[in-house]
Amino acid sequence: MEHPTADSHPMNAARFPSNRWWVAGFAWELKDKPLARTLLGHPMVLFRGPQGVAALEDRCCHKNLPLSCGSVEGPGLRCGYHGLLFDERGVCVEIPGQAYIPERARVVSYPLREVDQILWVWIGQGEPADEPPHYPVHVDPRFKFGGDSFHYKAPYQLIHDNLLDLSHVGYVHQKTIGGNPKLHMSAKFDVTSDAEVVRVTRPMPDSVPPPTYTAAWPFAGRVDRWQEVEFHVSHLVIWTGAMDAGSGDLADANRAGFHIHGFHGVTPETATTSHYFWTVATNEHPTRPGAADVLVKQVVDTFHEDKDIIEAQWANQVRFAADWRQVAIHVDGGPNRARRIMTALTAQQ
Repeated sequence: MEHPTADSHPMNAARFPSNRWWVAGFAWELKDKPLARTLLGHPMVLFRGPQGVAALEDRCCHKNLPLSCGSVEGPGLRCGYHGLLFDERGVCVEIPGQAYIPERARVVSYPLREVDQILWVWIGQGEPADEPPHYPVHVDPRFKFGGDSFHYKAPYQLIHDNLLDLSHVGYVHQKTIGGNPKLHMSAKFDVTSDAEVVRVTRPMPDSVPPPTYTAAWPFAGRVDRWQEVEFHVSHLVIWTGAMDAGSGDLADANRAGFHIHGFHGVTPETATTSHYFWTVATNEHPTRPGAADVLVKQVVDTFHEDKDIIEAQWANQVRFAADWRQVAIHVDGGPNRARRIMTALTAQQ
C-alpha cells in the first residue's frame, strides 16, 4: 500500500511542471471574440487570427488594460483602450494616430496549437521541443463526441486523484454511471507506470449495467465492464464500456459492445484553482440514435457530482490544514504514483 506524506498536501504544490504542452481549451471556443483564461498562473488572452490560433499575455503594453477587453480585428487583437493592434506574435503593428511604432511595443506570446479540436499551450522556456499530443478519437468516424469545461475551486491534483480512482463511481454516481458500490470497491485492478505515465485497468466481468449504459445500448442482461485510465502530466484518457457477459474478451483491444472514450485536460489555474477541459465520445447503436447527445448531458450531471465532492474535499483540507493526516487504502495506488511523478517533475525545475 502506498502512503501519502505531508509533502503530498496540495497546499505544498504551488509550482507546476513547465516546458510542456498543457490544455488551454477547445477550438470551438475561439470564434469572433477574445477569450481570457489564466493557465498555470499566466493570465492569457486566446483568439483566432488570420494565421490561426494565438495566445498572448492578457495586458496591453501601453496602459495595461487586459487585451481580452478588446476585439479580434484584421491581423490580430486590438486593445479596447487606445486601439493598439497586436498580431499573433504579440508585436504591435498599428498605433492609431501615430506612424512610429516603438520596438518595445509588444506583449508576451505563448505557442498555441490546435490539434484534433483541442487547444494546447506551451508553458516553458524557448520554442516547443515537440508537437502537442494527438487524440484520434475526435476524428474517428465511429464515434460522436461533445465536451465542455469546468472551473474548480480546488487544486488540480485532487482532480487527478478522482479520475485515477474510479472505485468512487458506485457511491458518487449512483444515478448515472455507478452501479454496485461494493463491486467497484472490491474489483481487482492493475496499476503500472513509467517516467511520466500511470495506467490503471479495472475489469468488472458479469456486472449489472448502470442506468447510463442501458439507456444507450440494448444489452441482453448482465455485462462485462471495463475501466482503463491512462494518466499523462497534462491530461488523462479514460476508456470505459461494457459488452454482453461472456460475448468477448476484455483483453481484446477491438472488443465489441458499448464504448465511452473520455478526454480530460486538467490544467492548473493557480495553486488552488483549476480548469477541467473534457470531452466524451461514444459509438451509437443502430437502434439507439441520439445516444451520444444523451450521454453528454448525463456526463455533465456526473461531473457536477464530482465537482461538488472535490470542492468540498478541498475546503475541508484547508480547514484542517494544521492537522494534515490521511489513511491510505487499497485504491490509492494510481493517484499516489501520479502525485510522485508531479512532485519529481517540479523538483527538477
